[in-house]
Amino acid sequence: MITFLSGGTGTPALIRGVRQILYDSEIAVVANTAEDLWISGGHCAPDIDTAVFLFAGILDTGRWWGIKGDTYATHNYLPKVAGGEPFPVGDRARAVQIARAALLGAGLTLTEAVRAQSRALNIGATVLPVTDDAAGILVDTGTERLPLPTYQMAAAADTEVRELIRPASPAVTDEVRAVIEESDAVVIGPANPAASVLPILECAGMRDLLRDRFVVAVSPFRGDVAPDPKDAALMYAAGEKPTSPGVSRLYGDIVDVFVQDRHDPDEVPGSLRLETGLLHSRQAESLAWDITAVIRHAVS
Repeated sequence: MITFLSGGTGTPALIRGVRQILYDSEIAVVANTAEDLWISGGHCAPDIDTAVFLFAGILDTGRWWGIKGDTYATHNYLPKVAGGEPFPVGDRARAVQIARAALLGAGLTLTEAVRAQSRALNIGATVLPVTDDAAGILVDTGTERLPLPTYQMAAAADTEVRELIRPASPAVTDEVRAVIEESDAVVIGPANPAASVLPILECAGMRDLLRDRFVVAVSPFRGDVAPDPKDAALMYAAGEKPTSPGVSRLYGDIVDVFVQDRHDPDEVPGSLRLETGLLHSRQAESLAWDITAVIRHAVS
């Protein structure tokens, strides 16, 4: 089994390629929860939902978030009744959020709620939130503190990021610990570390857990392609430039194989150079074959 530490859009795109090689039952996803927040009474968990929707076959793979073909009648009507939301929520995606809120309100943990929804959607893979504790990140812009997804989806591109405010050491769940210990390898997908990966790595016990596993990390930055301004701002707030060397330094000694794009002009000593583009399914499958070959060679 391979476990993916997942957040953003790049890692789900890579997982789509891995699904052409492995059965879903051989794939586990530990999802970032730093973007979770409550919207209009529903529990919004973007990185959990992206993984769930992917394995359920309903993910909008044009945007890599939301449900394909979803409508926005509720979101569009809210302003007419003195309501509003920081970013659009689809009607069917909202149903998932409302149902999860009800499960949490009934006393289930987030892990239990995600398991129940995965069963309802007949998902064969294992999808787990990294923690059941509150882990939402706030972005300090100097004038206000925005939930991370509100910053990413609704803030202007030039919005200043002074600080990322994280809760103190949420704990890795027992379920996450068990699935990582059972895995042949852990893959950190090509996601912005500041928003999607560090919130996982900073959960109490996670780095120690990964030091005993074979870990492959894929850089989300190519060097020859300018990063999104918001991705760059988040990386600077985390103390590094939006480059592959910056990503490598943030991950530190938990990574056994660091993958960067073969066109990347920046150099990470000892890195594995591959084609990391994920614009279409064939690219994703090609990168997936390369990564699984590395894992099979390492654990054989």
